[in-house]
Amino acid sequence: MKAGAFAEYTVVPAKQAVPLPSVKPEFLTLLVSGATAYISLKELGELSEGKKVLVTAAAGGTGQFAVQLAKKAKCHVIGTCSSDEKGGFLKSIGCDRTINYKTENVESVLRKDYPEGVDVVYESVGGKMFDLALNSLATKGCLIIIGFITGYQNRTGLQPIKAEFLPAKLLKKSASIRGFFLTHYLSEYKIALKHLLEMYERGDLVCEVDFGDMSPEGKFTGLESVFRAVDYMYMGKNIGKIVVELPHSVNSKL
Repeated sequence: MKAGAFAEYTVVPAKQAVPLPSVKPEFLTLLVSGATAYISLKELGELSEGKKVLVTAAAGGTGQFAVQLAKKAKCHVIGTCSSDEKGGFLKSIGCDRTINYKTENVESVLRKDYPEGVDVVYESVGGKMFDLALNSLATKGCLIIIGFITGYQNRTGLQPIKAEFLPAKLLKKSASIRGFFLTHYLSEYKIALKHLLEMYERGDLVCEVDFGDMSPEGKFTGLESVFRAVDYMYMGKNIGKIVVELPHSVNSKL
């Protein structure tokens, strides 16, 4: 939860350490991405049976958990993605309707298939996707912002959005926009992680890991691969959470 994660070894206070049943890369997907989806949807999403939930970047590190958790709440889940391969993965974890924004018009699909709007949006893209999601909210709908990846490489850090009519749009639908940052909900973290680990160990939760096997230069191995892994993510190539493997060194000082 602190800076300095791109290191082979780090020292943290014991109270900040998270005990895990075993050493598996799948557990890495839960620490931030899984917990973000779990807590934000529980605290802000107010999920219930029959609600329509839109997850943007649904095949990504945290989107995969939003899809599964919404399905477990008996919601109808729509997921946006950038390839048919990702769409196939989303269907395999329960997504009811996938939208490949490279081949389909997201706005047209939502307007045609969901004329009354969606009840909850789990949004991590920003820019134009944020505008589309906002316009697709149903009456009393809630848009949860957990990130804006389109702006992470932008010089200003943000892609412009059409916010001039935002107050009127929210008022017209009694809708809301909520921001979520995991460090503000640390009181809920331990119980969330406990439940996620239990679901995974029971086989009730898929924790998809992408080691970069399909990247041009192959698997992400060693700290020198972190830069490639980040670029791979920004290009939208990953399915699930990207993990860089740090091989055990025979020259380890520990």
